[in-house]
Amino acid sequence: MARAGNEERWEEVVTRLVAERGDALTRYAYLISGSADDAADLVQDALVKTFGRLRNGFTVASAEAYVRRAILNTYLDTGRRRSRWRRIEHLTAVPAEQESTDAATETRLDLDARLQQLSPRERACVVLRYYEDLKVDDIAETLGISAGAVKRYISDALARLAVAMGDEHGGPLTNTRGGDRAH
Repeated sequence: MARAGNEERWEEVVTRLVAERGDALTRYAYLISGSADDAADLVQDALVKTFGRLRNGFTVASAEAYVRRAILNTYLDTGRRRSRWRRIEHLTAVPAEQESTDAATETRLDLDARLQQLSPRERACVVLRYYEDLKVDDIAETLGISAGAVKRYISDALARLAVAMGDEHGGPLTNTRGGDRAH
């Protein structure tokens, strides 16, 4: 089977994508999911979904875009299935945790815990806005929802985060209205 021009086979693209952008994809999945284990699973599932059928013609950049979209969609689908669990999760026992003496670590852990309490759509909107630095219209297009819904998800999420964090930590998540960060 002859290949046209410089077109890489899908196996080569996957290998290069994982070698060059695997860590960035895992970090993205971690921010979306809040769990290192889930992040690894999301990346793996996204790679399988993207390359499950023999697909040639991808560049590393276009493949990364497909994989990022698959990570987001897989997380949102999983979130829908887990919504029942979220309602009863607080009833389970929590193992004892060792307190951190580093304020920055404590703040990060607090934020991670608060992000996990957001709905899948709220969390996706916040991560796409503040990690991916997408504009509201781009987030709306990515998620297939209206710009107004994105603004509402971001507003609700930031309000919940501000209340949960006691608004004592400041930073970019406190700017919910009037600034250009939320638009």
